[in-house]
Amino acid sequence: MVRCCWVSAPLNLRLCDMGKSKMPPEHKKIERKLELQMNLKRNIGKITGVVALVAATIGLAVPAVQSQSRTRIKIDGSSTVFPITEAVAEEFQKEQRGSVQVTVGISGTGGGFKKFCSDNPSVRTHISDASRPMKKKEQDMCRAQGIEYIELPVAYDAITVVINRNNSWAESMTTDDLKKMWDSSGQGRITRWSQVNPNWPNEPLRLYGPGADSGTFDYFNEVIIGKGNSSRGDYTASEDDNVLVQGVAKDNTAIGYFGLAYYLENKDKIRAVAVDGVLPSPYTVNNGTYSPLSRPIYIYVNKKAADDVPALKRFVEYYLQNAREYVEEVGYVSLSDADYQKALDRFQNRETGRVPLREGL
Repeated sequence: MVRCCWVSAPLNLRLCDMGKSKMPPEHKKIERKLELQMNLKRNIGKITGVVALVAATIGLAVPAVQSQSRTRIKIDGSSTVFPITEAVAEEFQKEQRGSVQVTVGISGTGGGFKKFCSDNPSVRTHISDASRPMKKKEQDMCRAQGIEYIELPVAYDAITVVINRNNSWAESMTTDDLKKMWDSSGQGRITRWSQVNPNWPNEPLRLYGPGADSGTFDYFNEVIIGKGNSSRGDYTASEDDNVLVQGVAKDNTAIGYFGLAYYLENKDKIRAVAVDGVLPSPYTVNNGTYSPLSRPIYIYVNKKAADDVPALKRFVEYYLQNAREYVEEVGYVSLSDADYQKALDRFQNRETGRVPLREGL
């Protein structure tokens, strides 16, 4: 038997692969949590559009399976949803003992839907991660290709506004301040912190945010700038939230926004801003006080593929049955057990289309 051991420095524990049947329950739990944390740190910085091949090899010996005999599940889309889907895929592959390969890409919500609804079968994905509901033009794109989809909410997220840790003046701001910074009317005109708030210093204002293919970009614009208005274009944009984290971390006068999990993973480098007096957290999302920047996030499943590919059906059922655990471990806010059961019922009944699971979802 292969025996793989490593030392967990934070916990000062030596963990060995003794076979799951022999490992003490408390070590199993610690081992699994450490694996998820290590995988999140390793994969959260994937460059946009690069597919993350989620390998089920950490601390576990499994029978070798030839790649050509594997079932492949293709997923792409939101960088916000990525940490959850990556964690689920990692554990699912272990349970399948190498017979299923799950690839998870980061093209942004809009970019993911382009692949999901593509007219090219070699490009088309089985699942699309999305940090907003599918737009009408995306629904039309799928309809044109005869693609029916099942919409499944999986978690809540809090769009987190962040500043450099050396910024001592903007720990709290209003939605009006954010609108003034990001509205297209400020392009080339609002370039210093003091122009947003006269109590703030006359320092350069450098903006970092998601690109136009991002669902986070769409949602932020809708609730902060307002429907029918547009975001300014003179900012550093990326579909890869890790690029935004690094940009803000290295620039004392920077401000940016992205999903809560990326802030929690990097809070030693950046600082969250209280919006209208409320900081983002699972608690403030659950009680409704972190508004308007909290929102549900989704996966979209190709109905025909779910019917035709047994491994895909198993994967989606595994995702929904275990979502609460993975969602909370990577730093997002879980739905209720009743909501997850409704989502599972929707999937098993193959209910298609853009239909909220309930009000707010």
